[in-house]
Amino acid sequence: MNVQTVLITGGASGIGLAMVRKFAAEGNHVFFIDTNHLEGTKLQFEAHEKGHQVKFLEGSIASFAEVEQLIHQIPEKIHVLINNAGISHIGKVETTSEDDFDRLFQVNVKGMFNCIKAALPKLKENGGGSILNMCSVAATIGIPDRFAYSMTKGAALSMTLSVARDYVQDGIRCNCLSPGRVHTPFVDGFLAKNYPGQEKEMYDKLAATQPIGRMGTPEEIAELAYFISSEAGSFITGANFNIDGGFMGLKM
Repeated sequence: MNVQTVLITGGASGIGLAMVRKFAAEGNHVFFIDTNHLEGTKLQFEAHEKGHQVKFLEGSIASFAEVEQLIHQIPEKIHVLINNAGISHIGKVETTSEDDFDRLFQVNVKGMFNCIKAALPKLKENGGGSILNMCSVAATIGIPDRFAYSMTKGAALSMTLSVARDYVQDGIRCNCLSPGRVHTPFVDGFLAKNYPGQEKEMYDKLAATQPIGRMGTPEEIAELAYFISSEAGSFITGANFNIDGGFMGLKM
């Protein structure tokens, strides 16, 4: 893979962190956007110690003006944009407040739109490139108590297909990944908050919902993201990839 300029949102933790490390380890110039100053700065320092070219851009993707200003700090053309940043919510329609709905929409949907819109000029200037959006199995199957989250991931899937169609003649590919359950700090935090003292038992129950018998790892998601975004994936556009331990294919 040739050296590319890669922009990743939500790169300071979880799946985004694994992606930053993977793309940087392969010799790419990686920029990542996050609101977590402490973890973002720590990751940038860690990368520089290893000789990797990584730059932390602190800011919120919920504001187009802010995203545009951050992307202006990237001096090169952009080859790869990965829209990984997102937040979750647990609840049905009845237990989802208007504030909850708006908060998830602002980050998971509008934030993705903001980043695509702001990055398009640099992708076009490059003569094309790859956009990869983080979706979820929740976009295409009903999961209990995930109303607002599923709504945003359905939008992410539709956005992916629309962008892929509209910009294929510009050499811009657009795809999305739909993970099942992945073991991230969010999962650990959720279990500690809702099941104190029962973390291991509940973790095992959640892991067992994947037919393969375990949760995925952030590194596994990053490996697929790398392949799709690389020259090896240059024939792929307008596709949604389930990476879910068989959840969609073997449970139905």
